[in-house]
Amino acid sequence: MSSYPPIINGFSLSWREKLCYSVGHILNDLCASMWFTYLLVYFHYVLEFSDSLSGVILLIGQIVDGVATPFVGIQIGSKFSFICTENRCKGWYLFGTICVLFSFPFIFQPCLGCQDSHKWAQLIYYAAFVTIFQIGWAAVQISHLTLIPILAKDDRARTEITSYRYACTVISNITVYIITWTAFGLSSSATSTISPENVDQFRKIVFIAVAIGATFSAIFFFGVKENRDVTSESQERTQSQEKQLKGILDWLKEWKFYKVALLYMSTRLFVNLSQVYLPLYLQDTLNLPSTTLATVPLSLFVSGLFASLLIRPLRLLLSKKVIFSIGVILGLVPSILIWYDSSEVYKQYGVYLVAILYGAAGSVLLVMSLAITAALIGDNIGSGGFVYGAMSFTDKLSNGLAVFLIQSFHSTSLSPEAYHGYYKWILSVVCGSAAILGLLSATPNTLDKCRRGTVAVEVSENDREAEPLLRSLREENLLA
Repeated sequence: MSSYPPIINGFSLSWREKLCYSVGHILNDLCASMWFTYLLVYFHYVLEFSDSLSGVILLIGQIVDGVATPFVGIQIGSKFSFICTENRCKGWYLFGTICVLFSFPFIFQPCLGCQDSHKWAQLIYYAAFVTIFQIGWAAVQISHLTLIPILAKDDRARTEITSYRYACTVISNITVYIITWTAFGLSSSATSTISPENVDQFRKIVFIAVAIGATFSAIFFFGVKENRDVTSESQERTQSQEKQLKGILDWLKEWKFYKVALLYMSTRLFVNLSQVYLPLYLQDTLNLPSTTLATVPLSLFVSGLFASLLIRPLRLLLSKKVIFSIGVILGLVPSILIWYDSSEVYKQYGVYLVAILYGAAGSVLLVMSLAITAALIGDNIGSGGFVYGAMSFTDKLSNGLAVFLIQSFHSTSLSPEAYHGYYKWILSVVCGSAAILGLLSATPNTLDKCRRGTVAVEVSENDREAEPLLRSLREENLLA
């Protein structure tokens, strides 16, 4: 059982608290944007690591993050947490923030004192900082997510601050690409591809990003109160709040827990792999100038921001299945367009259309998966950290293994034609397959009919056990 107080029906967040909470994940978002978009580019083209060694670096990080996230989630909900304080979420948040601030900048720097050493020796050096960074990143992510059901009084308020949080995530990604665009646009090598000469540009980008993130982390830490001074709370508990809530073993016995995990994993595979391999596609396949490493991903996230704003009104008109299917279709269209990349028109304009479609699709799929995960947790805030950690574990491990395998198969042993078009295959086939997998995992749950402004849900006899989830989704129009 959780040691947190129950959610009081009369409490609502102020705009100041909503704002302070929303910016609390910006440091993580800025670092994650650089991690997924530029890590392989930096290690392969700047540090001149091989494809497989670059993949090993990312795999190490994903494994550490995958293991750390459920650990932190369990610790936050446990009475025997390593961080023993009333503000347990903020305690883990502070620990994670310190780890991120003092490790991430070293990942995008040449090996200090070992720059001329063998690549395997440098791998050990970077693996140490990657480990510290990913432990810290996981602590910040899970503690920040776990605060959602603690701070918000009901599902509607939870969805509201989740949407603000996601908006800050998109803005953070856009910020990274604007910084990158400026850094490379002002350099003398703006018209060339990435090389070891660009080490100074990456150094400036990472320090600016970390400085911005640290500022907003401080705003969150001092602007959000985790515990509430509530009197006579026992008199205000509703009957539903006094019922036995789910623990870890209960979640592991729940089949919908695994279905949502599969949905979340496939969605993150689509989003992350498209973000990771789009820059490599630009450099390795199309041989475009270095400035496109900022402008093309920037268009991806701008389109994602606009797409996220359209999701809520779409829920009033379309069913969950239709909305998710729209996201899948948006993701499959660029997977087809990418095969027409030989013309100059495509290289100048078509690649931006591909990025826009990937961004819109990723936004639709990701927002839906996050909302469904929050609805799955419901009132089980004590074990909410474990659920988020478990979802993140499937995400990190699958993404790490996917990138490692992709990089391992990308070698000079391939024919010149296959080597040149390798990343085109990845964006088209792998990302497209991930989107289809997400649709297949969501389809069996779409038993609803909807009309404009109203929701009618039909539940089969086998789905009676899922009524709390369906009720939460109905309240949030996730099924409408």
